[in-house]
Amino acid sequence: MTFIIRLNQTIARQIHAIFEPWLLPLVARFAFAAVLMNYYWASAMTKIGESLWQPSIGAYYQIFPVATEAVSYDATQLSGFYTFIVLLGTYAEFVLPALIVVGLFTRLAAFGMIGFIVVQTLTDIYGHGVDAATTGALFDAASDGLIFDQRLLWVTVLFVIFTRGPGTLSLDKLLGSEMHTNEI
Repeated sequence: MTFIIRLNQTIARQIHAIFEPWLLPLVARFAFAAVLMNYYWASAMTKIGESLWQPSIGAYYQIFPVATEAVSYDATQLSGFYTFIVLLGTYAEFVLPALIVVGLFTRLAAFGMIGFIVVQTLTDIYGHGVDAATTGALFDAASDGLIFDQRLLWVTVLFVIFTRGPGTLSLDKLLGSEMHTNEI
């Protein structure tokens, strides 16, 4: 039994030495790019109105559904605060994913995306009132809940990027602006 434990430890150390500095962050950023970048960019595109400075009515409804309904979908009746938040959310959907994919200010962008997903989830549940089937449940037999199951996986990928950094293949590394986990 001791032989098997030592063999396992030796193999694990070798795998760790080869892949740890670069593979996990790169795979996490790749997964984000493959699964979420286009999702968020497509969502942001639906929020653009006549210009980059004028959100669509859909943008207001997506972010502030109750307030938008209360003014009968006339965004001119909402205060500038609503427009500011809608524009901020729209720009975040473009900028944060791009930063993660190229690996620039990666930890900050991943942290921002985690916060974005939390707000998105709360808005879906409380603002849009999604049903229990859409929300899903953790620790059940089904793994297809659009809110809890999927978004937990999204946040997990982003948490890896936040904690491990962008990895070797990134603009942060190229610019020397990233402390890597083996240096911390």
